[in-house]
This record gives sequence, C-alpha cells and structure tokens, in this order.
Amino acid sequence: MNRNWSVLALSTLATLLGCGGGPEAKAPSGAGSAAVPVAVVSQAAENKFNQALDAFNAHDKAGDWSEAVCAEVARTFEAAASEQKGGSLPSATYNAGLAYQRCGDDKDAKSHFQQALAQDSKNSYARSQLALYQFKTDNNEDAAIGALQQAVLDAQFQNVPALTDLAMFQMQRDSSQGGERCKDDADCAKQNLQRALAIDDGYMPAFNQLALLYFQVAKKRAGAVKGTHKGRSMATNAAIAKRADVQQLELAALVCSQAIRKNANYAPIHNTAGLIQNELGQINGAVAEFAQAAKLDPHFFEAQMNYAAVNLSFRGFEQAQGAYQKALEMRPNDYDAHLGLALALRGLINDSNYDKEVAAVQGELDACKKIDEARPDVYYNEGILTQEYKAKAGGGKDATTAALTQAKGIFQKFVDRAAGKAEYDGAVKRSKERMQDIDDTITFLNTGAAPEPTPAAAPAGSGGATVPPPAGGPDGGPAAPPAG
Repeated sequence: MNRNWSVLALSTLATLLGCGGGPEAKAPSGAGSAAVPVAVVSQAAENKFNQALDAFNAHDKAGDWSEAVCAEVARTFEAAASEQKGGSLPSATYNAGLAYQRCGDDKDAKSHFQQALAQDSKNSYARSQLALYQFKTDNNEDAAIGALQQAVLDAQFQNVPALTDLAMFQMQRDSSQGGERCKDDADCAKQNLQRALAIDDGYMPAFNQLALLYFQVAKKRAGAVKGTHKGRSMATNAAIAKRADVQQLELAALVCSQAIRKNANYAPIHNTAGLIQNELGQINGAVAEFAQAAKLDPHFFEAQMNYAAVNLSFRGFEQAQGAYQKALEMRPNDYDAHLGLALALRGLINDSNYDKEVAAVQGELDACKKIDEARPDVYYNEGILTQEYKAKAGGGKDATTAALTQAKGIFQKFVDRAAGKAEYDGAVKRSKERMQDIDDTITFLNTGAAPEPTPAAAPAGSGGATVPPPAGGPDGGPAAPPAG
C-alpha cells in the first residue's frame, strides 16, 4: 500500500498479516482432526470411543470448550483405551491429547501425543502434532518438514492435515530444494495441497494455504522485476512481469471464491481474500473481507490488524483506532498494535483534544519502547510527533526550540538503530532531511534569516515509508506477524 500522508509507520504498520502462511506461530492451535481406530478393537472399547468422539465433535461444533469439558472428554477417550486388551488404543490416546489441546493445555496434550506415537510408531496424526510442538521450541523448518514428510509417508498420503501443514512449512522455507516430482519448495507445497484437496475437497485450511501460495508467488514475481538473480542484474519486461503477477493474484482470488462457496463461515479464507483484494488495489473489497473475518471470529488477531491497517492507509482513523484497541485486548504486549494505535490517535488530533491526544499518542509510543527498546520504528514516529505537534504547541521561541532539538535527538536515535538495515534506508534518508529541516528552522528562529532552499530537502511532514511484503500466521488462529 502506498501512503502519502505524514502519520506513517515504518515496517510494522505497512504490513498486512496473513493467516496460514507462516509456521512461526503454527504451534498446535487446537485445529487438529480427531482420529478413529484403525485396528480391531473390542466392542466395549469401540462403544466408549464412539461416545467420546460424539462428545468431542459436539463441543467442537458448539465451541464451548472449557478446562472441565476438555478434561472430561479426555478421560472418556482414556476410558476407551482402558477397555481395549492391553489398555492401549493409540487413536484414543491421541484424541485425549487433542481434547487437552482444545483448552490450551499443551503439556498434557503433548504428553498424550508422545504416548500415542510410542504405542504406534506409524501414528501420523501424533507425529504431525509433535512436529508442530517441536517447531515451537526450536524454530527449525527443516526438522519440521522432515517430521511431517515422515507423517505423510506413514499415512500413505492420506493424512490431510499433515499434507496441509507440510505445505505450509515448505511455503515458509521457500527454498530451491525440490523433491520427488517437484522442482522447489513452492512446487512441492502446491503438490501437497492438491493431494489434500483431492482427498477432502472441503478441507478449508488446504484451500486457504493454496490461495496463500498463489499470493506468495505473485508477490515474488512482482519483486523479481526490480531484483537480481544469483547476484546479477536482471533485465525484465515489466509489462509481462506485471501480467504474470496479476494472473497469480487472480488464481488466488479464484481459490478463495471457490472456498467461500463451500464454507462462507471460515474466517481465515476471508482474511486471505482481503490480502489479495488489497494487493489488486480493490481496497473496498479488502476492507469488507477483513471485517467479515473479524466478525466471524472476534478473536482473530490478524483480521483486526489488517482491518486497522487498511483503514489507516486511507485515513480511516476512527475505524483503525477501534480495531487496534480490539487487537490489544487479545495481545496487550503487541508492538505493532501499540504503534498502529499511536498513528490512529495521531490522525485524530485537533484543536479541541490536542493535549489529551498528544499525551495518548506518546503513551502508546512509550509502550512500544517498553516492549522492544531497540526496534527503530517507534523513534521515527516519536520524532514526527515531537516535530510536528509538540514543537507547535505554543510557549514561545524557547519552548519551540527545545522541542525541535528534542525531535532531532529522537530522529538520531532512529538513525542509529536503523543503521545497516536495508528496509529502513528510505526512512533514514527522510530522517536526516528532517534533522536538517530542524536545524534550518532553529536558525531562522534565532536569526530571522531563512536558509537557502535545498532541492534534496523533504517537505515538512513527509513521513512515508517503504511497505514490506505481508507475512503470515497460523491457519485459523492468531499469529506472530507479520509483519502480510
């Protein structure tokens, strides 16, 4: 998104958040599927298992999981296992873990998945869940892909969630490494998603990942126009590249459309549709999709952040404020949400609320510094607040000079922290121009002599920043932004 107004953040708010495209937050989220026994079981064990499975599915449908309910369903699955000869029924043990997971009890969930895998080394569902837990610990994409590939093989390519999660990690790694009948990670991911949908054409997470895959390819192709290939400059036909980009976006939009026709109540697909609409420049459509995702799932962090960011991009400050506040209710210590709220509040400053809103903006910026003091973004925006608002609050020449001097110091903090980080190069340049503008203003205040105009100087209030690509979160649940 291009923004030409002065109240602009750096990398944080320029980003829209995906859902399903990034395994960094793809720790077990309770979205796993219940397994059924594949071995011969006793009638008593089967009856108890079916009782537990009916309860599990009923609570999933009602969405009324609580700690007591999770424990009760888990105990019923465990009772089914105890009815089996030898007391071992891996699918029941796995489902007991899944019941605990529904309530965020990862310790008991992981323990049961480990037991299920120990009872049956080919239990692909348990292996898949453990791969996700392991990634949460070590952030090792290669290890996660290896474990999920083994799970897929153990299931003879019939485990749809494992195929989908494997594709997600392959998309995240996005390397040139290929596999059997696929040339690279993106191609392998596409193949695995197609396999998943061939088995279950109503599995919405696979639809969502496929749409995100086309979206990711579209973004990469657009970037290739101005990028390099193996260290060499690459001359391309921009018009052709643009058409390729749009074609991939339209494929992504088509997948979303097909998925929504199958299940219009799946919030993540609306969030992904919003990302695509935004990239196509259809802002009204993007706002509607993000709003629908947030309506369907009021706890959908990425949808709230995306709805806020898009509104912020066209000066919808009140709507952005409300969405960022809802996001902070879910994640009180999220840097991006605090910074976004600061910008939304800054856009609402007027003569009647000046002192109150300036203080509120500063409070949000201070919250960012408490969360991550080293991150550059907050200082750029605090510099703008100080230069454009605090320095113009009145109080005479001395007060103005003091505020401008403070703003210059804040911009210098930004420059120091952003040094060597290519994504901040444009903002570093603008910060230096602002610092020069401050020096010229102070000189004028002290001498009354206007400085010679310099063509390179940025106009006061020009605070635009480069927009980085979106980053994704876990399918169907809150993610770590991105920051796409």
